[in-house]
Amino acid sequence: MRDDTRHRLRSAAPSVLCGVLGAGALAAALLAAPSAGWRAVLPMVVAVTAVLALTAFPARVPLTATAVTVAVTSALGTAAQMPPPAESQPHPGAPLALIEAAALLVLVLLLARRAPVRRAVVLGSVTGLLESTVVLRLQLPPTVLEAAGQSAFFALGAVGAAAVGGYLRTLESRRLRAVHDARRTQRLQLARDLHDFVAHDVSGIVVLAQAAQVIGAAQPDKVLPLLAQIEAAGLQALGSMDRTVHMLDGADGDAASGDAGHSGEGQPQAYGLADVVDVIDRFRDAGRAEVDLGIDLSPGHVGRVPREVAATAHRAVVEALTNIRRHAPTTPLIRVRVLPDLSGPVPVLAVSVTNSAPSISEAGLGERGRRGGGSGLAGLAERVAALGGTLDFGVQADGGWRTSAALPIGE
Repeated sequence: MRDDTRHRLRSAAPSVLCGVLGAGALAAALLAAPSAGWRAVLPMVVAVTAVLALTAFPARVPLTATAVTVAVTSALGTAAQMPPPAESQPHPGAPLALIEAAALLVLVLLLARRAPVRRAVVLGSVTGLLESTVVLRLQLPPTVLEAAGQSAFFALGAVGAAAVGGYLRTLESRRLRAVHDARRTQRLQLARDLHDFVAHDVSGIVVLAQAAQVIGAAQPDKVLPLLAQIEAAGLQALGSMDRTVHMLDGADGDAASGDAGHSGEGQPQAYGLADVVDVIDRFRDAGRAEVDLGIDLSPGHVGRVPREVAATAHRAVVEALTNIRRHAPTTPLIRVRVLPDLSGPVPVLAVSVTNSAPSISEAGLGERGRRGGGSGLAGLAERVAALGGTLDFGVQADGGWRTSAALPIGE
């Protein structure tokens, strides 16, 4: 409740401040009206009211129409008060003229900040010119040259206001581009996450379905267990999709709250080292290959590995097994190692997945009809590089394939 109340107070503060300033300007106009005259009061009231309305309600008050109204009123006010009286004592409308000039400067800033470029140039120039001539209502210089010089001097204020507005416009454009780039990056990250996690389960479904087709005619009693595995893999794929989306939402929430290391209550955690064992178990159930897993799940080691490093290690294993299932489905042996390596200058978590050469006699159990590859290794390489690690992959001497990553885990 307190946070909600504070938010409402902060949201209402600009409107309240503008209301107070507007009331003060109106009171000053009423007090000055008997001596200065309504020809001096009216342009000031219109300019101040318009600027305060544009500031307090930027989405509701039309900028262009309001600026045109202020410009017309200010021009008529200048024309109605020309020539000024030749008296030497202070002009009674001097304070009102200065307030109106300040309001016109703010209007120039708002036009440069928010209006379309062409309208900002035209209306900003007209408004700046009117601001520079307001002082002529108080005292007219003896020569045209002096009047022009005086107006040019006061026009510097309009130039400065336009420069500030243009700078704020540039900052806003950069912010919008940054938001657009961030959203694009997030969409690409989501696509890669779905590729890494969901494609692994979907490829398992394809392999099981093909196995069911192969043995269905000769051994129909083995089809039902395969269908149960297909169902389980499908549910796992749906769960992976939900978990991926929830983790991205959680990352947005943490970034917004400024607490990147805390997950909300009930929020799915990022994949870790313990999840690697589950990946291996499901891979064994869906295929024929023997998988030799070596991983250190001791509490001391798991607690030492940063969450992002553990999640990247899990992703590396998933990507490697997915590629094996796609391109070497009949390999008889796979070795998976997720172990610390303290031999180098910086301790790393060494992740390696190696498969032996595929068996040619069982080539019919692969993902038939699939051509080409995805961008999984490229995305994995970017993620590993972001952590300061290295990723290597390639063909081994025995005809198999090896994917290895070295992820720094700190001192």
